[in-house]
Amino acid sequence: MSRKSFYITTTLPYVNGQPHIGHAMEFIRADVVNRYKKLICFEVFFNTGTDEHGIKIYQRSVEENKDPQSYVDEYVQYFKQILIDLHIDPEIHFIRTTDEHHIKSAQEFWKRCEANGDIYKKNYKIKYCIGCELEKTDSELENGRCSIHTNLELEEREEENYFFRFSKYQKPLLDLYKNNPNFVVPDFRFNEIKAFVERGLEDFSISRLKSKMSWGIPVPGDEDHVMYVWFDALVNYVSTLGWPENKENFEKYWANGNPTQYAGKDNLRQQSAMWQAMLMSAGLPTSYQIVINGFIQGANGQKMSKSLGNVINPVEVVEKYGAEALRYFVCRELSTFEDSDFTWERFNEAYNSGLANGIGNLTSRIMTMAEKYSDVPIGQHRVLAIGSELEKFEIAKAMNLVWEKIAELDKKIQETEPFKLVKTDPEKAKEIISELVTGLRGVADALAPFMPDTALKIQKLIKENKKPSEPLFLRKDSSTSSL
Repeated sequence: MSRKSFYITTTLPYVNGQPHIGHAMEFIRADVVNRYKKLICFEVFFNTGTDEHGIKIYQRSVEENKDPQSYVDEYVQYFKQILIDLHIDPEIHFIRTTDEHHIKSAQEFWKRCEANGDIYKKNYKIKYCIGCELEKTDSELENGRCSIHTNLELEEREEENYFFRFSKYQKPLLDLYKNNPNFVVPDFRFNEIKAFVERGLEDFSISRLKSKMSWGIPVPGDEDHVMYVWFDALVNYVSTLGWPENKENFEKYWANGNPTQYAGKDNLRQQSAMWQAMLMSAGLPTSYQIVINGFIQGANGQKMSKSLGNVINPVEVVEKYGAEALRYFVCRELSTFEDSDFTWERFNEAYNSGLANGIGNLTSRIMTMAEKYSDVPIGQHRVLAIGSELEKFEIAKAMNLVWEKIAELDKKIQETEPFKLVKTDPEKAKEIISELVTGLRGVADALAPFMPDTALKIQKLIKENKKPSEPLFLRKDSSTSSL
């Protein structure tokens, strides 16, 4: 009997800087879903990578006095390393948009859209946000600037470019949304994109003049143009599967693998409308589901910026607290779909209460008793019912179910005091300790998608019937969390 297949991908971060905490959040959440699907016996294709073309990267390479390829070759290593630092599944596929196969795949995708009559050339004038790498309409501006990149002045551009007939796909997109009521998660983001499409769609530019911006994939049949970065980058979701040559992989994971895409709220339009229209144009199946994260902010909803000194570096968090602690915080303490605040003080408090005093202390108490009474049998444990929440990408709700079980086991120790009962009724004490160990095993198994290393440590302790030689999570004082 063949196993079911599943495809999940993050967006591809730009390599115009080092990974930030928002990247870490997206990697971790997608990895949780990936690991969960594997645990319930799916064959999973898990994709991430780096977006390496476009004006922002070209400008940064000029600033650093490097040619663009050397620049991206250097910065891509930071993104590969952060996956290791965050304990992301080592079987993840990593694609670069400068890969030779991706370049050929993007050009083939272009040809198919062109053959369908959806690509044409015209002169145009736009207001353009370099931060988003997107043109902006007046309705999307606040005080004459992009609402996301308020620190950047808009550029006015006028040139001849190739365009994609986005306007042609208003009805097909609305039909897609109607026929797939869970296409975008959460529902309030779905309502946003439906409203955007209902207002009417404008064709968007998909090329740049090579004479003005040479760093991009050449347009097939026109050496004077390179592909617009978004058109090129979106194709990675199928090029990573070996499309168009590897038909077996494509059918298995894209056509039949419920392709699911994690993205930030600033990617809503690109992932759930532009990319879907492009897929339709190329004659390929659309995505199955788009999951949209909120942003991570500083204290009191303040935007993170280097000038304000409130930027959180995920590598620094891992160095101070460990990868498992960051995974815990992202999964349980950050809102699954809304914007969330992230400060060192909040992180430290959550670490001590949830990890050091929570799962760490519970494991130590239970396994100390189990080791002392080594003939304690372990009963048949029940897997915690977190699957229904993870199927809806409600990661924080799933984590809270695990911590409810932790609280339940803590309460059982307090109420029964088996460490005292062993003197008056040793058989009853052993029965209670057995129930506690069995419950702890259920917690460990449920933790596997979220905190894989912690889950393995607890499972090993139970198998060997030993107490931890050192705390799973050492308490941290407030000085650890200073900037």
